[in-house]
Amino acid sequence: MQDAQRPVQLAPPGFQPDDHIFVDNVTKTFGADTVVLRGVTLHLKKRQTAVVIGGSGAGKTTLLRMLIALEKPTTGRIWVEGEDIAPLGEVQLNRVRQKFGMVFQYAALLDSLTIFDNVAFPLREHRKNMSRKDVREKVLDMLKLLGLEGKHDAMPSQLSGGQRKRVGLARALMLEPRIIVYDEPTSGLDPITSRMVDDLIEETRDRFGVTSVVISHDMTSTFRIAHQAFLLVKGKIIAQGKPDELAYGDCEEARQFIAASGISPETLSRVDRAAEDGSETIQYKAM
Repeated sequence: MQDAQRPVQLAPPGFQPDDHIFVDNVTKTFGADTVVLRGVTLHLKKRQTAVVIGGSGAGKTTLLRMLIALEKPTTGRIWVEGEDIAPLGEVQLNRVRQKFGMVFQYAALLDSLTIFDNVAFPLREHRKNMSRKDVREKVLDMLKLLGLEGKHDAMPSQLSGGQRKRVGLARALMLEPRIIVYDEPTSGLDPITSRMVDDLIEETRDRFGVTSVVISHDMTSTFRIAHQAFLLVKGKIIAQGKPDELAYGDCEEARQFIAASGISPETLSRVDRAAEDGSETIQYKAM
């Protein structure tokens, strides 16, 4: 039986079968003349990691808010799992939002709550019929999976930056979303912890089969985790492709952006290797 709230929709021109999210020629204007996004088109592929990079004021935050259905496009369409979310009402958008898990910059934990209560928060808000026992089991299982066993009674202030990121991810996974969005996940972290967060993003994608969308300015992270990178400048996507394609491609502005970050692309490489069972595993190497 078809979902009465979700009529069958024809795929739009340009939609690709492996698109998890298709951002179709989206613009966003605030007020009479503040144009933030200008004809943005993105194909975000299922079970891949897409990284949107760009400087301050490029429009990354506005794009993020539209991806998770907190803002609507002024023009254009956003398709999530084949559904055009632009015309949906608030009740239907709440359904769409539960397909997403959000990992905020600096983790955005509630300082007055224990780690257990932080992670349990989505379940208590959206799964009110779950028993206390089931909530406890689900939270403790997730904390164990993410290497936080025994931390459930701690307060956020007692954890390291990397541990807080893991708690934020545990919370984001509670409703079993199919898409995880990360807002500047390595911001404010030291280089070693930042690389641990990179690994966590890819471990999560591989273990839970999710699609990852990362908003970032961290070029080292981009080269380590991105299947596809998108460079957003003044509201436009000016370059896209594998990170190496941006670093050595025809777009001079993309080459300059990467050079200005201070990294050496030739020293960073992502290695994809098929595991014995046929699934994808990820290894990283420095050349």
